[in-house]
Amino acid sequence: MTQGISLIVGLGNPGAEYAETRHNVGFRFLDVLLDATGEILRAESRFSANVGKITISGKDIWLLAPQTFMNHSGDSVSKFAHYYKIPAAEILVVHDDLDLPPGAVRLKVGGGDGGHNGLSDVTEKLGTSDYVRLRIGIGHPGIAAQVVSYVLKKAPSAEQALIDTAIMIAKVHVADIVHGQFQKVMNVLHTHKS
Repeated sequence: MTQGISLIVGLGNPGAEYAETRHNVGFRFLDVLLDATGEILRAESRFSANVGKITISGKDIWLLAPQTFMNHSGDSVSKFAHYYKIPAAEILVVHDDLDLPPGAVRLKVGGGDGGHNGLSDVTEKLGTSDYVRLRIGIGHPGIAAQVVSYVLKKAPSAEQALIDTAIMIAKVHVADIVHGQFQKVMNVLHTHKS
């Protein structure tokens, strides 16, 4: 049994123009966690992030939404983790994933960044890839040259409904995740038809 999670990081880009884009599913996941609590994230300039704390299944969990833009997400994550002495293994990073179809959600411990610039920066700044990832599928445009414009656009309503469903499925499992029940969650999510 692992230690579990102390910090949940949602990746996204700050600003109203990005709020509904595919790239911002990490921010939306944090919003969904906050909705039921009445808590909010507060700007913390020393971490270049919006920060909050909620209780999930009896455990206090930090929430972090970097405000550095996606490609520099690692700055916020590493500053926060070092300040509060949170090891990489206790960090859950929630992000969009081009390699999964809309509606799919997967849990992964460690590994590569799959070409995701936000993850790449987090790995570089933490000095390790040994953190946990919650991958929320957004689909792929089919052509590599279109990826940047694709992730920075709002999904059509049918796709968005699938992405929203994936976020809600992920929320259902967040208590098990924060308590370190990674394999249990993987067994459920990875056999779930998406």
